[in-house]
Amino acid sequence: MTWIAAIASCAVLAACTAPTPPGAWQWDLPRGFPEPRVPDDNPMSQPKVDLGRRLFYDARLSGNQTQSCSSCHDQAHAFGDGRQTPIGSTGQSVRRNAMSLVNAAWNSVQTWANSTLLELEQQALVPMFGDRPVELGLAGMEAVLLDRLRAVAIYQGQFAAAFPGETDPFSIGNVARALAAFERTIISGRSPYDRFQAGDTRAISASAQRGMELTFSERLECHHCHSGFNLTNSYKDVDTAPEGFVHYFNTGLYNVDGQGGYPASDTGLVELTQQPKDMGRYRAPTLRNVGVTAPYMHDGSVATLEEVVDGYARGGRLIATGPDAGDGKLNPHKSVFVPGFAITPAERDDVVAFLRSLTDDELLTDPRLADPWR
Repeated sequence: MTWIAAIASCAVLAACTAPTPPGAWQWDLPRGFPEPRVPDDNPMSQPKVDLGRRLFYDARLSGNQTQSCSSCHDQAHAFGDGRQTPIGSTGQSVRRNAMSLVNAAWNSVQTWANSTLLELEQQALVPMFGDRPVELGLAGMEAVLLDRLRAVAIYQGQFAAAFPGETDPFSIGNVARALAAFERTIISGRSPYDRFQAGDTRAISASAQRGMELTFSERLECHHCHSGFNLTNSYKDVDTAPEGFVHYFNTGLYNVDGQGGYPASDTGLVELTQQPKDMGRYRAPTLRNVGVTAPYMHDGSVATLEEVVDGYARGGRLIATGPDAGDGKLNPHKSVFVPGFAITPAERDDVVAFLRSLTDDELLTDPRLADPWR
């Protein structure tokens, strides 16, 4: 069963009973952040967020009970995992780098290159029930999972409080809803950069200030993909159209056949659309906390921020030898926003200093987001 079939098999998302009453949820939003859009059938509530947090850190959510959602989304790495690509609960490698979950509440689509995964509720089902590759390894174990959760005393009260009025609140749909509710509270907007924007002129160094000017300049073109309060163009809130805004980009990371090809193991959005123009196209992630989310790119193939800047400065990555050899600068599918640019070593250091100023230390240590089982 593929992850698409997994979602189809979990029609329980639509089959649950009446939605939870809205209650009086209050967003704790940083300065300049709009209110995120929340699905009508999954209104926010504190009991639901508390339940989702506990589930997020619970290894019962893997088939062999060795991993949880947090295994690939670690708070210390801004809810990424610090690996090139994750390893699933059965030892299988996952082909794409674990995206940070920070500010995912505003994403118009989830994951790197799947324009059908619009909501966190949908996305939560993929690692649980997908089998290509196996991540949490729960395919075919829906009943087993629910029996495990029912057997935990604290969950008896938490599921009832999160989904009041339901005869049996233990369902896969409610697990996904609770996880999504918690993930919407993983909010980052209190970095040194944010303090600088609020008027604290000493919040970031002179080097970072120069780097900020460069990053948002037409010379470097970064702002075309990394803009707005969340420094990404994948965005929706209560005021945007339901689909929000999203673009996918080919950044010239590969050109394995001299005609724009990406490695066959991962060709990007084209896998879904079957449109040649979508070869090597991926969603631009947020730059927030990028200093703690290395390695970079969809496949984790770029180790440092310095290498990232160098690749964009060149206008595409050159791989001289090996099975992926090719000149990404010559990729015919490459975005017009990756033309290359001249930059001195000192300017590159300034850009990196700015990127590191986007690290939100409060997020990385916030006890409200930490493992409640400890």
